[in-house]
Amino acid sequence: MAAIIDPIADMLTRIRNGGKAKFASVDMPSSKIKLELARVLKEQGYVKNFKKVDDGKQGILRVYLKYTDGQKHVIYGIDRVSKPSCRTYAKTGEIKPVLNGLGIAILSTSKGILTDKQAKTENVGGEVLCNVW
Repeated sequence: MAAIIDPIADMLTRIRNGGKAKFASVDMPSSKIKLELARVLKEQGYVKNFKKVDDGKQGILRVYLKYTDGQKHVIYGIDRVSKPSCRTYAKTGEIKPVLNGLGIAILSTSKGILTDKQAKTENVGGEVLCNVW
């Protein structure tokens, strides 16, 4: 098994592909930052739920995907912004709304993983991890 260079991009890709394939849930190796990303996605209504499954190693993060009544995936797009090769940071005043406020940006800040709106409220900037709409 090859090492995953960008675990966050891997997580986002699994969620994107799982939604297109109409999976009920997707599994991925767990980490603290992935658990926090899943928590934010759940709070914002983009996923149904998530849980950490103990496998005796680092654990497995299981994310339960959410669909509309017409079986359309609620996440229309999910993009990685800051990459390991090219980090993207934003100060409080530089945080731009995603799709004129219809989507969210998820940031890694000194106060934890926050959405763009929460970061502006807390008056903190940080690394822009991804955009979800």
